[in-house]
Amino acid sequence: MPIYQLHPDFVGFPARSEFDSDMVAVGGDLRKERLLEAYARGVFPWYNEPGKLHWYCPEERCVLPVTSIEVSHSMRSLLHKGELSFTMDTSFAEVIEACREGVRQGQTWIHDEIVDAYSELHRLGIAHSLEVWIQDRLVGGLYGISLGSMFFGESMFSRHSNASKAALIHLCRFLPSIGIELVDCQVPNDHLLSMGAQVWHRDDFLDSLELAIERPTESGSWKRKFEQWLAATTNNNV
Repeated sequence: MPIYQLHPDFVGFPARSEFDSDMVAVGGDLRKERLLEAYARGVFPWYNEPGKLHWYCPEERCVLPVTSIEVSHSMRSLLHKGELSFTMDTSFAEVIEACREGVRQGQTWIHDEIVDAYSELHRLGIAHSLEVWIQDRLVGGLYGISLGSMFFGESMFSRHSNASKAALIHLCRFLPSIGIELVDCQVPNDHLLSMGAQVWHRDDFLDSLELAIERPTESGSWKRKFEQWLAATTNNNV
């Protein structure tokens, strides 16, 4: 079927029965109403180049059930050292800018429009960041958005060995405390699969998503909730 061209005013997407390729639509914009509708439908935006906005719902979806997170012996050793510290929703702007340093398929995809759109969702308490520090230096982190009982991971970065893995581990251990069970990782890679991520068929993912968004979204800043969770787990083994 032809790729669906989004209407500039109407924020809807094609029905899931019409998803017959990984890319399901082109065009449109990143207004918050369109973004939230997209995520609720299992669709995410991806710029191949500035000004060319594509929307994807891959047939093979990378999903990480938070209870399936795998922590290697080397990661346990790193976390036990206590060299790294963690915060949440304290430096969203710095995290998303740091993620722009990375590449996806040879080029950055986090253009100015992405930064502006997700920063607005952060101000609304829907997008969140997890930061990794060595003393006062930001060395890793990730960001994404939350709807119902699902967290949609967008990007992560690392300026210190395994800092992004440490961020994902802490995210997955924290999320059950606020009723979130799944992390959508979008597309699989060896890094994610080694940490317990799974490849689901699109239909299975969309079925789970429909159930997930029936639950209330834990909106607002997660800073205090994360601090309370971290304090409660300080004396536990990592």
